[in-house]
Amino acid sequence: MAPAAISVESVGKRYVLGETRSTTMVERLAGVARAPARLVGRGGARERSEPEEFWALRDVSLEVEPGSVVGLIGANGAGKSTLLKLLARVTPPSEGRIVLNGRVGCLLEVGTGFHPELTGRENAFLSGAILGMRRQEVARKFDDIVGFAGVEEFIDTPVKRYSSGMYVRLAFAVAAFLEPEILLVDEVLAVGDAEFQRRCLGRMRDVVDDGRTIVFVSHNLSAVQRLCEQSVWLEHGRVAAAGPTKEVVGAYLHQSGARQEGGEAVLGPNVTRIGTGAVKLTRASLLGGESKPVDRVALGESLAVEMTFEVAEPIDDAVVELGITSADGVRVVTAQSIDAEGAVLSLEPGTTAIRAELDLTLMPGEYHLDIAVHRLAGLTLDLVERVISLTALNTAYDGSYPYPWNVVRGAVRPASRWTAADRSTLTGSANPSA
Repeated sequence: MAPAAISVESVGKRYVLGETRSTTMVERLAGVARAPARLVGRGGARERSEPEEFWALRDVSLEVEPGSVVGLIGANGAGKSTLLKLLARVTPPSEGRIVLNGRVGCLLEVGTGFHPELTGRENAFLSGAILGMRRQEVARKFDDIVGFAGVEEFIDTPVKRYSSGMYVRLAFAVAAFLEPEILLVDEVLAVGDAEFQRRCLGRMRDVVDDGRTIVFVSHNLSAVQRLCEQSVWLEHGRVAAAGPTKEVVGAYLHQSGARQEGGEAVLGPNVTRIGTGAVKLTRASLLGGESKPVDRVALGESLAVEMTFEVAEPIDDAVVELGITSADGVRVVTAQSIDAEGAVLSLEPGTTAIRAELDLTLMPGEYHLDIAVHRLAGLTLDLVERVISLTALNTAYDGSYPYPWNVVRGAVRPASRWTAADRSTLTGSANPSA
């Protein structure tokens, strides 16, 4: 039986708050420069406050088999990025042991490992050398790297002049195309646009198909569920759950107050919400063209949202709002029950079900559904964001592929009518003989 690609045994990472010691020469020299300020306190006395320990990770154990893709999920500050830095040998563990079998490629933050004064071309070859690759190996992959990153015009420009999007595209391309046995990817993909994110996910699937291993950190649970067979949920620096992605993501969402299964979400008492509490959303379903819950929507597929609310007091001027937000947090669609001269809703105490049908086509990408209830004057009774995660596909509802291009800008594809004719025959055209 082949050894695990990654083996983490009882690993912990301890920081001392306020401590500036480091094992790197640059940080040691910086520490020498700061020493007088640390030694001298009020009136020239030495400060004697006791250092405070913080464990970013504690007793973390896991194994990743060769050729598998594992997701790391959890709230901000849970220890996900710290674990990746340990795996990348950016920093050593304070306790425990990590064994890696194979070369490691990292994309931990924008531009990790790049020198700002070097050109894109020079950084690509430098990164390859750091990974232990020969120059000929990098040269063989160079055109693929540049083409994927889309920086052909600027490949001989110092990367300090790149935009953040160009920087991360090139950094990802170098990490993914130089064929490391283990690829570590942090949330930096959020820097790119939706098309770039889709291409990155596709490239990571190719990496897995080639038998290599990926550890993927993301808050985009829909992407984690599609890409990762297994997942690990970190909570306060410890492993809260590990196993099949569907089970781990379900447990994480349930703990955070909302649980999504496909296109249905049940909201628990701990879900984050804003409002007076007079009305509370308890359940929501995203329905596709066959009136069944879906979390993947085809181009042209009709959509409906069914919502269940618990009403605590009579509301005679309720307005229900649906919002669709892109993966990078931009609201791209807002629909309200008073649109198109719709009347306000009267809600009586008890359970109320409301259905909304949307005449909408989303461009391909990752989105979230937000649901809110307001009074007509604007007072928010309940607002829950990211109720349902959904993916808009590049495939039409009838199975065709309508787009011949790799990049399509925008978020919404409206219904439209087009006419091609002599200018004089178009409605509203000026009379050419006038």
